[in-house]
Amino acid sequence: MTIQEVQQEIVDEFGMLTDWMDKYSLLIELGNDLDGFDEAQRTDQNLIEGCQSKVWLHAWLNNGQIQFMADSDAIIVKGIVALLIRVLNNRTPDEILQSELFFVDKIGLKEHLSPTRSNGLVSMIKQMRLFALAYKAKMEK
Repeated sequence: MTIQEVQQEIVDEFGMLTDWMDKYSLLIELGNDLDGFDEAQRTDQNLIEGCQSKVWLHAWLNNGQIQFMADSDAIIVKGIVALLIRVLNNRTPDEILQSELFFVDKIGLKEHLSPTRSNGLVSMIKQMRLFALAYKAKMEK
């Protein structure tokens, strides 16, 4: 599936829910389903700046594709990062850098988050793009 197709799938899933309490419940469920985070990666280096809660993001390159793992101490935020991983995991650096993450606006996520959580979302996306830039540079050497 392309990044656009995965995003559309997310838009469709959230579109079936009309009440934001149901959408928050889905985010919580997605956060609970996020794969376990290696305790060794719970370091200050992997901590994302700009988030109200603690969010750890680790990435590595595997056969030209970036793989992500993340965790948060806030369950809603953990669900948000799970969505980002679902869209951007196992993608090339170029795919990540060229993607427009339209699902965030289409599901109404930004408008239903507090300003500090919204800033955290932007910080998570920025960090994932920074990993893509770094791995792209490394691959071009």
